[in-house]
Amino acid sequence: MIVLGIETSCDETAAALVTDDRRVLAEAVLSQIDDHRPFGGVVPELAARSHIDHLDHLIERVMQEASIGFADLGGVAATAGPGLIGGVIVGLMTAKAIAAVHACRFAAVNHLEAHALSPRLLGEVAFPYLVLLISGGHCQLLVVEGVGRYRRLGTTIDDAVGEAFDKVAKMLGLGYPGGPALEAAAVGGDARRFSLPRPLIGRAGCDFSFAGLKTAVMHLVRAKGRLVPDEIRDLAASFQKAVGDVLCDRTRQALALYRDWGPATPTLVVAGGVAANQYLRTRIERLAAEAGVRLAIPPPRLCTDNATMVAWAGIERIKDNRLDTLAAPARARWPLDPAAAPGAKA
Repeated sequence: MIVLGIETSCDETAAALVTDDRRVLAEAVLSQIDDHRPFGGVVPELAARSHIDHLDHLIERVMQEASIGFADLGGVAATAGPGLIGGVIVGLMTAKAIAAVHACRFAAVNHLEAHALSPRLLGEVAFPYLVLLISGGHCQLLVVEGVGRYRRLGTTIDDAVGEAFDKVAKMLGLGYPGGPALEAAAVGGDARRFSLPRPLIGRAGCDFSFAGLKTAVMHLVRAKGRLVPDEIRDLAASFQKAVGDVLCDRTRQALALYRDWGPATPTLVVAGGVAANQYLRTRIERLAAEAGVRLAIPPPRLCTDNATMVAWAGIERIKDNRLDTLAAPARARWPLDPAAAPGAKA
C-alpha cells in the first residue's frame, strides 16, 4: 500500500510517498524560513499563501520521482490540525480533492499523532510506549497505548519548550529561526556561568513550565545591557542546560508512572522539532540508559515538520480501520488525549 502524505500545519510545505512496509519512495519539504525571517517569526497569512503556491508542485514532484500515478495510491493522508488554521485548510482540502477524484481512502491526521508514531516508521516499536513530545507549540508526556489511544501524563502549564528557545534566542539577538541558532551559539559555552531557575524540578507530577526560565533570562539580559560574544555563548549554554535538566526531571517522573502499564519492552520515544537539538538528545540518551529503557528518537529530518510522518500515520490509521470521511474538519487545536485536563498547549 502506498500513501501520499501532505503537511501544511505551519511554515513547511511538504509531500511524501510511503509504503506500509516502511519504504519512503519520495519526499519533499519546502521551507519558508526566508519568507518569515524579516518578521522574526511565522506570519500565518504568508504561510497559507505559500502553501497555496507550492503544494501542487511538491505533490507532482514526489509522484514523478516515485514514478507512480494517483491510481497507484492506496490512500491519502493530510494534517488536519493542530496548527495555523489557514495552512491546515490548504493541505486538508487538497488531500480531500485527491481522495474524492481518485476514490482513495482518506486519513485526517493529528499532527501530534504523526510525531508520536514516527519512530514506528523506522522499525518495530511496541505499544505501549512513553513519548516526550517537544516542539515549538507543544511540550507533553504521553503514554501511547495504540493508534488513536493516548494518555497524557503531563503538559506545559505556560510556554512550550520550542517557544522558549525562540524567545530567548531573540533576546540574545541570535536571529530566526531561534532554536537552531541558540543551539549553535551554545557550543563551547560555559553552562555554569549563569544561575537560572529549573521550574517544577523535584515536584510531584509530570507538568512543565518554562515561562519563569525565560523571564530570568530576560532580566539577566536587561541587567547586563549590551552582551559581549562570550556572554551570549555562556548564557545560551546555561539556558540550554536548564532546559535539559527540566526535561530529564519531568521525563524521569513520567517513566515511573509509565512502568505501571507493564510494557514488555519499556520504551521512551522523543519526537517533535526540538528533538533535533543534539545537546538535548544526548541528555535524554543518558537518562534512558540510567533508567534501563529503550530509546527511540527519529533522525532530525523526521523530527521537524514533514509529510513522511504524516503518510506513515495515515498508514497506521488505515491499517487500524480508522478512516475519515471528507467531512473531517480542520482544527487549530486538537489534543491527543481529550479526557485530560486542559493545558496551556493542549
